[in-house]
Amino acid sequence: MNESSPVIDVRGLMKHHGQGQGRVRAVDDVDLEVPRGQMLAVMGPSGCGKSTLLHLLGGLERPSDGEVWLAGQRIDTLSERALARLRRRSVGFVFQAFHLVEELSAAENVELPVLLAGRSRREARRRAGLLLERVGLSERARHLPSQLSGGQRQRIAVARALANEPLVVLADEPTGNLDSAATLEVLRIFEELRSAGQTLVIVTHDERVAATADRLVSMRDGMFVDDTRLAGSHTRGLGGLIGLEG
Repeated sequence: MNESSPVIDVRGLMKHHGQGQGRVRAVDDVDLEVPRGQMLAVMGPSGCGKSTLLHLLGGLERPSDGEVWLAGQRIDTLSERALARLRRRSVGFVFQAFHLVEELSAAENVELPVLLAGRSRREARRRAGLLLERVGLSERARHLPSQLSGGQRQRIAVARALANEPLVVLADEPTGNLDSAATLEVLRIFEELRSAGQTLVIVTHDERVAATADRLVSMRDGMFVDDTRLAGSHTRGLGGLIGLEG
């Protein structure tokens, strides 16, 4: 991948649901470039196509039309097997409902993507240890998800998303199930990732999340209606977000 080329490049992206008069354009002729190291927030009302867009970017759904490029590789034309390999290697997902494996410990949840990518158990344990320390949960490594708070579970989910050192992290309403204190815990992690040069695309209803991004795209009826650079986000910091908690 050329360092100057975008991590994500979307051209004429369309996604339809249904047929005939009942057909809905969930994503309607969208173009998008996300450069390396950018944190992009996507906001809009429920049903506007935000989550569908995220699924298309990560190869969880296929477009009805248009192209999706990741790190210079077109992914919407890949076979299911090739697409699964690419997701494991290059994309980290964080979901509102965490999607942790309840029967596995926190450490085992983080190890799982490394093992599925074909790497050794020793490497999986090493990566899990580093990432749990990074999100401040080393002491919870052997706890099951049911023994963790919502904020802790989401931090484990973020650690799992980073397990294979992905090119991009895609987060779908990552603070939607969290209280204000837990939201700030997760925002601190995202801010650290952005500062370290990780590329992130975050779908959110939460103004606190959007305020930490480099760029904000607003969606309505499957289309982009605004695209704003948030020049002050790097200097504002989380301290300036405390007032948004109410």
